[in-house]
Amino acid sequence: MAKGYWVSVYPAISDPERLTAYNKLAGPAVRAAGGRVLSRGGRVVAHEAGITQRVVLIEFDSCEQAVAAYESEAYQKALVALPDGFERDFRIIEGID
Repeated sequence: MAKGYWVSVYPAISDPERLTAYNKLAGPAVRAAGGRVLSRGGRVVAHEAGITQRVVLIEFDSCEQAVAAYESEAYQKALVALPDGFERDFRIIEGID
């Protein structure tokens, strides 16, 4: 079965304190749903139209598990903590089997 991944890119972080509040809720929700953080805010080398801002990559055992984690009550509560106007490019993708 192909793994599932959350890929988040943050073009702008206007309120780092609110991001911290989100992370305190999102981290346990992701772990409880079986997610494993592979990268969070480390070095980014961008090419073409890429951006160098924060990137987060989380792995799940399946794409279905990744979708269920996003839709979970715990993660939905974490989303409420994101600041108004927060800019994030978030995708759930299926890996190669």
